[in-house]
Amino acid sequence: MASFVSFNISPMIPVLVAFLVVSSSLGPVLSLTAMPDSGNRPVANQTLRPYKEVRKLGRINAYLKKINKPAVKTIQSPDGDLIDCVLSHLQPAFDHPELKGQKPLDPPERPKGLYFTEAVRESLQLWTDSGESCPEGTVPIRRTTEKDILRASSVRRYGRKLRRNIRRDSTGGGHEHAVLFVNGEQYYGAKANLNVWAPRVTKEYEFSLSQIWVISGSFGNDLNTIEAGWQVSPELYGDNYPRFFTYWTTDAYRTTGCYNLLCSGFVQTNNKIAIGAAISPRSSYNRRQFDIGIMVWKDPNHGHWWLEFGSGLLVGYWPAFLFSHLRSHANMIQFGGEIVNTRSSGYHTSTQMGSGHFAEEGFGKAAYFRNLQTVDWDNNLLPLTNLHLLADHSNCYDIRQGRNGVWGTYFYYGGPGKNVRCP
Repeated sequence: MASFVSFNISPMIPVLVAFLVVSSSLGPVLSLTAMPDSGNRPVANQTLRPYKEVRKLGRINAYLKKINKPAVKTIQSPDGDLIDCVLSHLQPAFDHPELKGQKPLDPPERPKGLYFTEAVRESLQLWTDSGESCPEGTVPIRRTTEKDILRASSVRRYGRKLRRNIRRDSTGGGHEHAVLFVNGEQYYGAKANLNVWAPRVTKEYEFSLSQIWVISGSFGNDLNTIEAGWQVSPELYGDNYPRFFTYWTTDAYRTTGCYNLLCSGFVQTNNKIAIGAAISPRSSYNRRQFDIGIMVWKDPNHGHWWLEFGSGLLVGYWPAFLFSHLRSHANMIQFGGEIVNTRSSGYHTSTQMGSGHFAEEGFGKAAYFRNLQTVDWDNNLLPLTNLHLLADHSNCYDIRQGRNGVWGTYFYYGGPGKNVRCP
């Protein structure tokens, strides 16, 4: 649900708890092999180097040919993206052996208790501002370029989170969070409105995101997650625009899953939303605020996990067969922000979370989530119970939660990163 809102909320004091958050990172760039020359000095091998580069470019071109499907129409976005309108049955999902020859499913039954009380915005993304659109029977897909892949550590890892040891210490690997989560029950979906900003990301291999996590399994190699929200990731996209994104994994990011439509898995059914494309408009400090509605829920009839964006726009679904634990239900739902802190200069990053301002500043200044809900076994939207707050480093990024009759359960969160209390 997208809307402008204009009232003030007084949040409550947060309760801090310990919890693991699974997070994202991409690795360092590829290095070249050094060989001694006749003077016994280590130099790059001038014969091997071009050969390795040619092989890498060959892998890149093969990947681009596989992932970029034939388009019936291409739209130039103001931010430089190319949006390809691809026939629905030719999208990357249908490269999957269990989906070959199939077509996207019809819309599922939506959760009960879902009401839209605000005006629907026709434009939620920058690429649609020109008035161009993709024809019926196609889906809009952001075109992947050679430059996109060259920013990643390797062709194989492009569009994927690096495998790393998952720890119950949520600060592992330089990832820091300010989140609200619920656990202890069986969950069949989640919904919230996310305030959209363009936080500053100071290093190429850092990012800032705000999202919903749907989680099942143990915090080991069998972890299943479905993730959706907005992110600023210079490495993945080459700029600092906030972008609508998705992610999934069924084995704790080891070999399965990817961002957006960069592998076979998620089936898109909508011709108006491009996953990975920039969101427009966005919020401004002490001025108009903009938020987007995101809902993920399990279709009670077929068991697939569906994604809704904005006011009733069905984006598509993750087929049930992709998962192990999530074939049944989730055992944890999480809402909030995450950043990567590489400490590449020897001190805490200045990468911002949310608006870049602390939760205590409130409406118009701090980022928020509002109207948080979960979905139960009978496909009902319900208010949160048994909720917990976590801020890994509250002097860098914090969170404050509250509840009222208009926003239901809500929270403010975020911060500037490096400051006098966060060296």
